[in-house]
Amino acid sequence: MAQATMAAVPGLKDTYVQLKARMDKAVEAFRKEMAATRTGRASVRMLDSVNVELYGSQMPLNQVATVHAPESQLITVQPYDPTALGVIEKAIRTADLGLNPMNDGKLIRVPVPALTEERRRDMVKHLHKILEEHRTAVRNIRRDGNDAIKKAMKDKKITEDEEKRALEEIQKLTDDEIKKMEDMSKGKEKEVMEIK
Repeated sequence: MAQATMAAVPGLKDTYVQLKARMDKAVEAFRKEMAATRTGRASVRMLDSVNVELYGSQMPLNQVATVHAPESQLITVQPYDPTALGVIEKAIRTADLGLNPMNDGKLIRVPVPALTEERRRDMVKHLHKILEEHRTAVRNIRRDGNDAIKKAMKDKKITEDEEKRALEEIQKLTDDEIKKMEDMSKGKEKEVMEIK
């Protein structure tokens, strides 16, 4: 219903499509950051930020090895090229993730230590910071949309009623996207604070 109003107005259709796409992209970026945030449980996503210097270039870990989480406190990394074991181990160790990989000659085992209470609280603060950055990004997109609508009104491409409805619709879209991110953040916060 909400989409029909702004998308149905010829002068605003492109603006609506662009805003929706940009907001969806901001929410997806937030979702990825949430997935990469460490909890007390092992997850292959924890190593998404690790890049390996191999064959003369920086490559994401998941392009040079198979990553598994066979247990709740262990991640295994199986390189496609066995000669890359040492380089991959060093990359994980220097990625500042607080992990200590062990190389057995064929496989790298990465034990995931349980989080301390203090570390859990730091993680929650970090989650709140990420959430606020992405909220701000969505609000900036809303501001750009509002400016485009006001310009369309000034250029007489839309009526005053269409302008008013479009501004309300953008506000509702913004609120919905921010609520999605807040819900994700609450779920992740609960997961971080949960002691297994």
